[in-house]
Amino acid sequence: MAFKDILLTLTNYPDPTPVSVLDDAVSIAATLGAHLAAVSCEVHVEVPGNILSGAIPNISGIIAGAAEKSRNSARNLLAAFDAAAEKSGVLHEAIMEKCLTYQVADLLVEYARLRDLTIVPIPESYDQWYAEAMIFGSGRPTLILPEAPRSRPFELGTVVVAWDFSRAAARAVSDAIPLLERARKVRIVTVTNEKNLDTKHSAEELAKNLARHRIDVLLDQVDAGGRPIGDVLETYVLSHQADVLVMGAYGHSKWREFILGGATKSLLSKPPLPILLSH
Repeated sequence: MAFKDILLTLTNYPDPTPVSVLDDAVSIAATLGAHLAAVSCEVHVEVPGNILSGAIPNISGIIAGAAEKSRNSARNLLAAFDAAAEKSGVLHEAIMEKCLTYQVADLLVEYARLRDLTIVPIPESYDQWYAEAMIFGSGRPTLILPEAPRSRPFELGTVVVAWDFSRAAARAVSDAIPLLERARKVRIVTVTNEKNLDTKHSAEELAKNLARHRIDVLLDQVDAGGRPIGDVLETYVLSHQADVLVMGAYGHSKWREFILGGATKSLLSKPPLPILLSH
């Protein structure tokens, strides 16, 4: 299935998503020929009644000021998004929502379940909560987009697939086919001596499967050499000037606390490039 309906999540409080991210998201939608919807939530802080009763001076004014800041930031972001999408000729929609701070992740997940792909920008200091909720709750692929300024415009030059024969990796490859079909070069990398790859099949079999989609691939193996797999993959994608990394997301959620696998946690904490994750 092609990516024809993409969601972009925008944070407006306490710090707004950088405007540069809007251009990247619009470029992705334009490359894929997709409709792009951006959603931003005007957040409201819920404060216990005992605090409202006077424990903190002017708490009502502080809450109102935070809501106004969030509302203005969301409106400005969505207006900038409209301008960027119109300039590029991308079909688009701007969505403004209102919710309490703790409801934001659930609301975004609901929107993501109705889209082919969700783009989630991540700042360098992000706690990963929204991204994790999307990856494990939406049932759809998530494209993690670093907020750090890019040295070059987004393109689908080289796409790297992290392949370990797992169910999550297989799901990610299937979800990423629309990207792989448009990439100029696809590399499949298997990290060896990091964990037991319990299979009689080889990456060549995956290459045969992708060839039937008219996707030609280059196969690589990298010895972990005692290094964490996240570090191995980061070194690999940077050395090959990859534009997107495709990988399965490992972990599960329990009572809103996400337990992440090593590579997922490492690469989510500071993604070096856009990463398509599937769970």
